[in-house]
Amino acid sequence: MHNPDKPTATFKILLWIYALFYIVAGFNHFISTTGYYTIMPEWLPAHKFLIYLSGILEITFGVMLLFKRTRRPAGWLIVLMLLAFMPAHIYMIQKAPFMLKSIEITPFIAWIRIPFQALFIWWAWIYTKK
Repeated sequence: MHNPDKPTATFKILLWIYALFYIVAGFNHFISTTGYYTIMPEWLPAHKFLIYLSGILEITFGVMLLFKRTRRPAGWLIVLMLLAFMPAHIYMIQKAPFMLKSIEITPFIAWIRIPFQALFIWWAWIYTKK
């Protein structure tokens, strides 16, 4: 019989994938900083600061997911962070088509990011319960 207090192997694997995704994405803010300038809405101030801050937050929240004690707040913080990123996704839709390094961001690609954001919000929400 399944013990609800003991996570399943699938839960653990998906948790590690999700956490690693944010940790790697966060480090990418420091490695590929220039790419983030392209998708930052012009009306936002202090682009460099916000790029680095979002990288630090992604790394921090990804690590927090790995610990039972901080998993629930990490889930909520990721949900809030992803909602805060929504203006950048809307800006990408308005700006498309454009080049992001060597990748052409077409209107379709810009639009398809929105359902992925919804998926990532749902995925984070799962961890607000456990």
